[in-house]
Amino acid sequence: MYSKFWPKGGHSGILHHYTETLVTFEYTSSTARQPHSILFVGGLGDGLATTSYTADIVRALQPTEWSFFTLNLTSSYQAWGLGHLDRDTDEIAQCIRYIKSYKNAKYGHSKLILMGHSTGSQCVIHYLSRPNPHTFDPPFDSELQHVERLALDGAIMQAPVSDREAIQWVLHHGIGGKSPSQVKAVYEKLQAMAKEAALSDPSSDTMLPISMTSQIGYPANTPLSSRRFLSLTSPESPKSPSDDDLFSSDLTEEQLGKTFGMIKQQGLLKHKLMVLMSGADQSVPDWINKEEVLARWKKATNLNNSVEIWDEEHSGLIPGASHALSNDDQAEPRKFLVGKVLGYLKTLS
Repeated sequence: MYSKFWPKGGHSGILHHYTETLVTFEYTSSTARQPHSILFVGGLGDGLATTSYTADIVRALQPTEWSFFTLNLTSSYQAWGLGHLDRDTDEIAQCIRYIKSYKNAKYGHSKLILMGHSTGSQCVIHYLSRPNPHTFDPPFDSELQHVERLALDGAIMQAPVSDREAIQWVLHHGIGGKSPSQVKAVYEKLQAMAKEAALSDPSSDTMLPISMTSQIGYPANTPLSSRRFLSLTSPESPKSPSDDDLFSSDLTEEQLGKTFGMIKQQGLLKHKLMVLMSGADQSVPDWINKEEVLARWKKATNLNNSVEIWDEEHSGLIPGASHALSNDDQAEPRKFLVGKVLGYLKTLS
């Protein structure tokens, strides 16, 4: 079905190959002078141009010096259940290198911002906080390249949510006509299967039965591996959170210090970090205080730094916003989001 957020006939732009098999699309025209770039990374299930609010950002950027890129990752669309953040970060780093080289050759100088939505926000934190290049070498992914990451001129996160707390909400309320006890029974079976598979053969990964994962809220058409399931649900949290458990409200200050608190030390962010949470995010359980969560992230980001890294002016809640701002009643939240992004860009001028 045609999306009301994109104009009929689409937007003009350029399709770039940043690897032999992966592409990024730049929304721009042949006459525009746009030396600077925003690279957008969507969430689980997203791919090239699937997050509808980006249409508003693209339109707002048309008279500016900023062009907007969206990309495909190996984990895009229905492949997210087979991926992991180290591979995503490798591919994002490759895309950033390509864009910077392309823009610098064309204009002599360029700036680049990495913007993430939902799990794309996990990619932003992963990019900024992990060793450069990352040193972890998962035995089940022999093709990981450990790409050295370039410093970013800015970084934006929108709708960062905890996948672990989202599944805990499902366990608490039930889903798809199943009671909480029924959902919990399936969840516990999946957890046992995933742990056994991960322990039995560290050099490989296995698929969990879709007939079971679909009973606890995951899409019925999406394969989910044992390792990604354990990373998303993070059964050892909050004591020992998995790679994907970056935004849970019960993480300790020590754990937040290993993610948000490492941004300054890694030196990969030249400007400030802008964080926007959706005020009416349906992926966030109702027992979580979003303002308190943002305050804890801000504290961890700025702790022991002489210069504040957290962008206080442009970060905060988007009033009334759903997770991806895609509902029919989201015109005002989308306008609010665009205003914050444009305001942030002005601070980089």
